[in-house]
Amino acid sequence: MLSIAELPKYGSYKPSGSEWLGPVPAAWDISRLKNAVYGCVNGLWGSDPKGRDELVVIRVADFNEEKMEVSEKKLTYRSIPNKERGDRLLKPGDLLIEKSGGGDKTLVGRVVLFDKSYPAVTSNFVAKMTPKDWVNSSFLKYAFHCLYSVGANYLSIKQTTGIQNLDADSYLNELFCFPLQMEQSLIAKFLDRKTTQIDEAIAIKEQQIALLKERKQIIIQKAVTQGLDPTVRMKDSGVDWIGEIPERWDIVPNKKIFSLKKNLVGKKSAEYELLSLTLRGVIKRDMENPEGKFPADFDTYQEVRDGDFVFCLFDVEETPRAVGLSSHDGMITGAYTVFGADPGVSKEFLYLFYLSLDSRKMMRPLYKGLRNTIPKDAFLSFKTPLPSLSEQKKIVQFVEVAIKRTELGITHMSEQIEKLKEYKTTLINSAVTGKIKITPGMVED
Repeated sequence: MLSIAELPKYGSYKPSGSEWLGPVPAAWDISRLKNAVYGCVNGLWGSDPKGRDELVVIRVADFNEEKMEVSEKKLTYRSIPNKERGDRLLKPGDLLIEKSGGGDKTLVGRVVLFDKSYPAVTSNFVAKMTPKDWVNSSFLKYAFHCLYSVGANYLSIKQTTGIQNLDADSYLNELFCFPLQMEQSLIAKFLDRKTTQIDEAIAIKEQQIALLKERKQIIIQKAVTQGLDPTVRMKDSGVDWIGEIPERWDIVPNKKIFSLKKNLVGKKSAEYELLSLTLRGVIKRDMENPEGKFPADFDTYQEVRDGDFVFCLFDVEETPRAVGLSSHDGMITGAYTVFGADPGVSKEFLYLFYLSLDSRKMMRPLYKGLRNTIPKDAFLSFKTPLPSLSEQKKIVQFVEVAIKRTELGITHMSEQIEKLKEYKTTLINSAVTGKIKITPGMVED
C-alpha cells in the first residue's frame, strides 16, 4: 500500500473556512455543495406492478456502500406512469442520496453513484442529484464519501419516530473544495484504481475468513462423530447423515441424556436476568438499552440455570441458532425448550455435537408439520453417539484448542480488513481535499 505520509503535497495551501475541511490547495475553489449539483429531486414509490408502466425503483437497500454504487442483486420494479416520472428519471452520472432511514450504527446521508443505462427512478427515501457540467461525478461521489466519513451530515439530520431524515438543503450548504475538472477526473481515476485494489484485497481476506470458519466446522464435526484416533475401527451409526462412528462408542437415546425443564418464573420475573439465544450462544440482554420488542410482562418466561441447554425447536429457517449452552442464570421466552443434562455426560461435548448439527442444518429432518417444529418426544427419542466420559473430555479439550487457534486467525484477518477499510477512507479523504497531490504518473503506473 502507498504510504499516505510519503505522497506528494501541493506547493501552497489556503484556509477553507471549514473546521473539518482544514487548509486546501491554494488553486482550488471553495464552494457550497449545492453549487455543484442541479438540486436534489425526491423519488417516489409508485404502486404494485400491473404489467404496464413498470420501472426500476432504486431503494436504500440497493446501495453498495463499500463500492459507492448501485447493487443489482435484487432490483425492485414498481408501476410508475410516464407523467409521474418527469425529471425523476435517472441517467448515468447521477448521485443518489439517502434522505430517510439510517440507524444507530449507520447515519442517514449515504451517497452512491448511478452508472447504469436502464431507466430508473429513486424511491421516496432516496433523492437524485445531477452534477453540473464542471463537476466530475466520480470525484463528487468520493467527496460525499469523505463528508459522510467525517460526520458532516450529522448536523443536518432530524430525528422523527424511529426514522432519521436528512435536511438536504442544510447538508448541501456545506463547504467543499474543488479543483478544475481535469484534475477532478485525475483524482477520480486514481481513487477508482486504488479503491478497487483495496476492495480486492479485502475480498481475498474475507474468503480466507470463510475458509477458516469452514475449517472450524469440519474440526468440530469430525471430532464429535469420529473421535481423535484415525486408526480406530468404525461401525455404522444407524443414522445416514452421521455415517460411521468409532466401534466402542454407544448410541444413546436423548431421553437418557436430557431431562425436560419447564419452570415458569411467574410473578418473580424481576428477580431474573433476561436471556436470549443468538449466534453468540445464550447471552444476557440489556434491559436498559433493549433491542427488539419486549412483552408486557414476563410471567410466562421460563427459568434457565447455568449449564442448561436451550433449544429452539421451531422455525428452523428463521432462527439464527438452534442450540445454546447457558453459562448464566436467568429467564428466557417459553418459545424455547430448556433441558438439563445427565451429569455423567460432558455438557460441552453434547453442545459441540448439536452445534455441529445446527451449523450444517442437519437437524432439519426432525422438523415436522405446518409450524415446522421438532416435537419434544421426537427430540427425546433421537439418538446421540457418545464415547466414554474421559474421551468426551479429551475431544472437548482438543476442539477448544483448535477453535482458539482458528479464531485467532479469523481475528487477525478481521483486523487486517478493518485497517484496509480505514486506509481506504483516509486515502479518499486525503485525495479529494487536496491533502495529497495526485499526479498523472500515479494513475498510469
